[in-house]
Amino acid sequence: MGVPAFFRWLSRKYPSIIVNCVEEKPKECNGVKIPVDASKPNPNDVEFDNLYLDMNGIIHPCTHPEDKPAPKNEDEMMVAIFEYIDRLFNIVRPRRLLYMAIDGVAPRAKMNQQRSRRFRASKEGMEAAVEKQRVREEILAKGGFLPPEEIKERFDSNCITPGTEFMDNLAKCLRYYIADRLNNDPGWKNLTVILSDASAPGEGEHKIMDYIRRQRAQPNHDPNTHHCLCGADADLIMLGLATHEPNFTIIREEFKPNKPKPCGLCNQFGHEVKDCEGLPREKKGKHDELADSLPCAEGEFIFLRLNVLREYLERELTMASLPFTFDVERSIDDWVFMCFFVGNDFLPHLPSLEIREGAIDRLVNIYKNVVHKTGGYLTESGYVNLQRVQMIMLAVGEVEDSIFKKRKDDEDSFRRRQKEKRKRMKRDQPAFSPGGILTPHALGSRNSPGSQVASNPRQAAYEMRMQNNSSPSVSPNTSFTSDGSPSPIGGIKRKAEDSDSEPEPEDNVRLWEAGWKQRYYKNKFDVDAADEKFRRKVVQSYVEGLCWVLRYYYQGCASWKWYYPFHYAPFASDFEGIADMPSDFEKGTKPFKPLEQLMGVFPAASGNFLPPSWRKLMSDPDSSIIDFYPEDFAIDLNGKKYAWQGVALLPFVDERRLRAALEEVYPDLTPEETKRNSLGGDILFVGKHHPLHDFILELYQTGSTEPVDVPPELCHGMQGKFSLDEEAVLPDQIVCSPVPMLRDLTQNTAISINFKDPQFAEDYIFKAVMLPGARKPAPVLKPSDWEKSSNGRQWKPQLGFNRDRRPVHLDQAAFRTLGHVIPRGSGAGVYGNAAPPPATYQGNLYRPLLRGQAQIPKLMSNMRPQDSWRGPPPLFQQQRFDRGVGAEPLLPWNRMLQTQNAAFQPNQYQMLAGPGGYPPRRDDRGGRQVIQCGLWHEKHTAHLVLSHASQDTVFS
Repeated sequence: MGVPAFFRWLSRKYPSIIVNCVEEKPKECNGVKIPVDASKPNPNDVEFDNLYLDMNGIIHPCTHPEDKPAPKNEDEMMVAIFEYIDRLFNIVRPRRLLYMAIDGVAPRAKMNQQRSRRFRASKEGMEAAVEKQRVREEILAKGGFLPPEEIKERFDSNCITPGTEFMDNLAKCLRYYIADRLNNDPGWKNLTVILSDASAPGEGEHKIMDYIRRQRAQPNHDPNTHHCLCGADADLIMLGLATHEPNFTIIREEFKPNKPKPCGLCNQFGHEVKDCEGLPREKKGKHDELADSLPCAEGEFIFLRLNVLREYLERELTMASLPFTFDVERSIDDWVFMCFFVGNDFLPHLPSLEIREGAIDRLVNIYKNVVHKTGGYLTESGYVNLQRVQMIMLAVGEVEDSIFKKRKDDEDSFRRRQKEKRKRMKRDQPAFSPGGILTPHALGSRNSPGSQVASNPRQAAYEMRMQNNSSPSVSPNTSFTSDGSPSPIGGIKRKAEDSDSEPEPEDNVRLWEAGWKQRYYKNKFDVDAADEKFRRKVVQSYVEGLCWVLRYYYQGCASWKWYYPFHYAPFASDFEGIADMPSDFEKGTKPFKPLEQLMGVFPAASGNFLPPSWRKLMSDPDSSIIDFYPEDFAIDLNGKKYAWQGVALLPFVDERRLRAALEEVYPDLTPEETKRNSLGGDILFVGKHHPLHDFILELYQTGSTEPVDVPPELCHGMQGKFSLDEEAVLPDQIVCSPVPMLRDLTQNTAISINFKDPQFAEDYIFKAVMLPGARKPAPVLKPSDWEKSSNGRQWKPQLGFNRDRRPVHLDQAAFRTLGHVIPRGSGAGVYGNAAPPPATYQGNLYRPLLRGQAQIPKLMSNMRPQDSWRGPPPLFQQQRFDRGVGAEPLLPWNRMLQTQNAAFQPNQYQMLAGPGGYPPRRDDRGGRQVIQCGLWHEKHTAHLVLSHASQDTVFS
């Protein structure tokens, strides 16, 4: 499923699910950044219990960003990852659990997609390097200017795969980061942290879902836990709905298409490498002081409220006069299942179903019309009723022919409009435009940095006029060549690239013409459409895939070995007789080992991440598996326009042949490589203030060798097994920094231990229902919201979770004052998002002092070390104010925490006046907060939303 296409459709159809995040930025005092205190109430007017991080969505943009210069080395990459997590943590502020999940070894069904992505990335990277070198040589030969080429090895993003040294180093760095935060950040004080690194098998988001499913099945689980999951993948929405948790929110970076990217040669914006002319960089600012500032703003985050999406779906899927009882939970499960037909990570989408053509809406309408005949729902707790699915698919098959014809008509209409637009723009272009000093400027930009002033306007106008007169005169009927010079008499035929219409890829299938099914199977599968046996085999594999994917989302991995063995999907009209097809999977299958997966997904160009003898199997012509690693491969556009949308025609890996070849090279592994090739588990971290700290410490002191049950009363009802970790983080032991620019933790108080989720029998079924005791959130949608979602008007998301939040508007004088006080271009640097400064908290060793950097001023020096922990206790220890009306029953772990944290209660009103004892200033109108110089605090954090030119800026 295409992430941009699905998210665009979802946000337009259900706009109220989106909420803009209120982000509190670090303050600055005398040149020293003071980080955000995440122990204070959440400025978004909501309190989250658990935050889950799908780490691969953080690792990729931090290691090879598209909208800013890439980090110079691996150490900078790690610091960028730390800062990104800090920023997310300060927005969400979880009170119970932080779960970091990195992609481990994936199921075989996912490895096919990983293999396609990595082969493409390698091919495109090499082609881009060759093109870059060619353009560089051409520009230098013409006398152009280019900055000196940096001598550095190209970062191969394929290393972000389990089993590589990079992922092993990342796990060590995250252990250090967690220990540092548990020691020095008050927002982490009572937090439980679980790290599931790349050695633990499973995709990151599915490891998170597996944890939630298994905890939901425990008797001590709090059914009103508020979950927040970070990730940009579209399937996270489906996974969140599949949990049936009433309070589930997704946080992600706001998707902004066509972000400006710097040129790979001159590092300037506004053009690509192929269009680079080698022009000198324009001066930014009067003295070029803005040279290092980026033209794009820092990415903003948004919340996706799944409880609001559930409201939308409940209204849309409600059906009257059903022959069975309507159940909104079951109907939402059916909606999730139908979304799989438009594409997912494991199956190609059906040819007749495209998201941009309203395929999901079409499926929902067919579902509502046919469900009266089916006699029940399509799915139940992750299991599919194929007889009912067959009725839906055959109904889609009846309209396939009209879908293909309409698609062709829409494409032709779009091309005509684009052609007319290009002609209109060419016609409206001015015949002559002055250049140089007399170049027209936009209003108000004459005094902008970099604009030139004519010292002698008459002379400049004369030179421009003479230059214009010196050009050869031509008659109106003269034809021109592609470079603008007059052509010989009689003219020449215009080249294809100069024509108004762009060349379209050849389409031999022609789905809009009669005989499309025969042509499709002949071109895509190289078989005759009359081969009923083969078509039946393709349909059966696809049906197995649908059952496998739904089981994967609701119950976990049904089989680590299963995969869809074709590059293309069948037609909906072929789904006849699927009710009798088997949908069982082989039990007891095991995942690949990390190095085995590398051999299955890597191209030969990325073989440097593998042991030498293993690498040789990819390139040696005599290798028994050399056919798995083609140097070049075809990409079938399959009716699309761009190569990245096409299908990479790679050979499928034969697991038996691969394992047979690896048996001969397994003895060559070093002890370190053998360790990286082993499967691991999750690690749990807590700080000294957590109730579990003393319990875990006692396990290490007694040297317990058997797994021990986690006491749920000490950890908010969480259950599982503890076992000792050989590389544990222990109190009073130095935690060495794996990043040279960061200091060791010499006064560590955090502790870690191996953690394993509760185990169940292989045939156990996790019920896809809302748990007893769960309280649905108060309805959010109003009648006006339905109108906004249906009439296509521009929709602006609200700010934070409080619908009644009132932004404060400043007048022009206030904006002039802010513009005078706040210097322009005072950015925090490329990676300076929210990094804690030195000496902010007692014992903070996150970052060493830079030469000449000022210490924190004396207004904070009077604070005692222990005061850095003081402040209001975390909100999950107080009476909950966002979980509905009435007192919440005290569950066992709540009573335990209230007793154990009684010592913190006297301190909850400490430091209300803020650092330095500055009292909050109020005016005479109802205690409204007023901006004042210096730092200011209040009992409840005040937020000022400045709205100017339809752009919101939050100051706190």
